[in-house]
Amino acid sequence: MLVLGLWGLDRGTVWRDEGATLQVARRSLPEIVRLLRDVDLVHGLYYLLMHAVVAVHDDEVTLRLPSVAAAAGTAALVAAIGCRLARPRVGLWAGLAYAVTPFVGHYAQEGRSYALVAAGAAGATWLLVRAVEEGSGLRWAGYGAVVAVASLLHEFAILLLAAHGLTLLVSRVPWRTWRGWLCAALGVCAAAAPLAMLSRRQSAQVSWIRTPGYAEAKGLVLAFAGPTGLVAGVTLALAVLALVAPLPRSGPPGARRLPLNAVALPLALVPPVLLYAASQRTPLFLDRYLLFSLAGVPLLAAAGLERVLGVLPGRRVVAGAGVVLVTAGFLWQLPQQQRERLPGSRGDEPAAVARALGRLARPGDAVLFLPHHERRIALFYPQEFTGLRDLTLKRSAAASGTLYGEEVGAAELRGRLAAQPAGRPVWVVSDTTTVGGRWFRAQRAEVAKTRVLTELCRERPGSTVYVRGGAVSEYRCGPRPGQGP
Repeated sequence: MLVLGLWGLDRGTVWRDEGATLQVARRSLPEIVRLLRDVDLVHGLYYLLMHAVVAVHDDEVTLRLPSVAAAAGTAALVAAIGCRLARPRVGLWAGLAYAVTPFVGHYAQEGRSYALVAAGAAGATWLLVRAVEEGSGLRWAGYGAVVAVASLLHEFAILLLAAHGLTLLVSRVPWRTWRGWLCAALGVCAAAAPLAMLSRRQSAQVSWIRTPGYAEAKGLVLAFAGPTGLVAGVTLALAVLALVAPLPRSGPPGARRLPLNAVALPLALVPPVLLYAASQRTPLFLDRYLLFSLAGVPLLAAAGLERVLGVLPGRRVVAGAGVVLVTAGFLWQLPQQQRERLPGSRGDEPAAVARALGRLARPGDAVLFLPHHERRIALFYPQEFTGLRDLTLKRSAAASGTLYGEEVGAAELRGRLAAQPAGRPVWVVSDTTTVGGRWFRAQRAEVAKTRVLTELCRERPGSTVYVRGGAVSEYRCGPRPGQGP
């Protein structure tokens, strides 16, 4: 997983969400705390962690390294769980299958919290297995602490408790085990409750998420099992086989080992089902929020593979055959893995937009962002905007405690454009995915800004440079041909 995570890690650009991590992590601690009062509280702990990381070295590769390390750790933990609950070769196959899943690779190379949450979930599941075996209060305390941290990194990780509760229920564990788990779960809820209550005030940030249906459910299944029909079909068939013909519990007779299926199936199924059901009322269902559940799928698939290959003679032959099959699955999905490492794999290329502006603009020129969130590019890559005047900026992002800064109104913008020196261009940086669309037309401030721009300035024909997801256009302000001075 570490090798796959480092492969193509430098894509040459961040995308929108990664850029938010980068520009917030660059702020001072008081500025981060001020931002979290109104925006992105759910990512607060992650931003504080990345503040320390960026302080060591501020670039895109460093931004992604914690996710790479977390994904590698998760693959190792999945392997460890498989070894503990079945046998070493099942753990080997499960860990490898997790590592080569394109959905895992996608978030292993992204400067966001999801890979870290997945590592926390896998670590908590491992600690659950050991706590059930040993009944140690220290194990339960560690379990609760890890689930709490994962939930503070992203609050939906608390759904892990429901999955683990079902694991204990179907495994018919004794009351002593329930008591330890319930104490840990109550501690997790107490730690996560303030975040859950305070983040409700910021729910408008996710108002764009739509109610999930068949397409979203199918997309999650393919993300977990494999993006291609063949790999997904084989993975799901092996998982079903594992459920129909479960492996016997590992360990000596009388050992308090959990059944692999009782651990893997709830982990893969319960959090997605709960979030899907809740999202019918309040839409919050996104596949990346559920990355931490994926670990259950390779565990089930590896158990099914054991049923298929276990009839072969020789332990090494069986283990090698499983590795060959997992490798074949990886090679079949290699084009998808390669696409994940392209600069535009996340849908936009802010660095390319910044470079385009840097080639065209000169110090003293003015810049205007449509819509205002395109100012993110200047925050991600400030060197390309050195010496340019931001025509609409009222207060910077850090000073205003916002992600993109506060802007002046249309009247103030009119005055600033009127004062624009003759012959100096205004460079308009626009988001081509939103400008002119339904959302854009519903934003009064953006519409007013556009109206003032087109009244006082005109676009120079043929000046627009298009980049994936964005564009840079040159405008000239002043009297139009045929008008007086």
